[in-house]
Amino acid sequence: MDEDDPVTPAGRRLDPTAFSWRFSRSSGAGGQHVNTTDSKAELTVAVDVALAALGETVVTRVVDALGPVVRIAASEHRSQLRNRQAALDRLGVMIDNAARVQRTRRATRPTRGSVDRRIAAKRHQSTRKSDRRWRPDD
Repeated sequence: MDEDDPVTPAGRRLDPTAFSWRFSRSSGAGGQHVNTTDSKAELTVAVDVALAALGETVVTRVVDALGPVVRIAASEHRSQLRNRQAALDRLGVMIDNAARVQRTRRATRPTRGSVDRRIAAKRHQSTRKSDRRWRPDD
């Protein structure tokens, strides 16, 4: 790995030999510029190769979350270079989110105050609706 290798926001180095780039014409507004330049960047990444240096547990976690191959298309900028950077940035965020250990939620009981507020709101709504009912004159 080299100093110029892409790095995720969490500091994980990615191996660029696992990247495959494809460029095409971007759709949407832009006039003649859009019709002449291949500014859309499509990045395909073999996840296990790109993250091989990070260890087996991280690679397994990311592959389980994202799959063995990740495809990202970026066409929001007019420049191919900026679209390439946008695709790399998006890839880094995806990998960091997938590599994070997900903690399971611990079930908690609602507080007494929240239960009382909920019951009071139900009672208020019930009263409001019952006041709308038509009652014949006695």
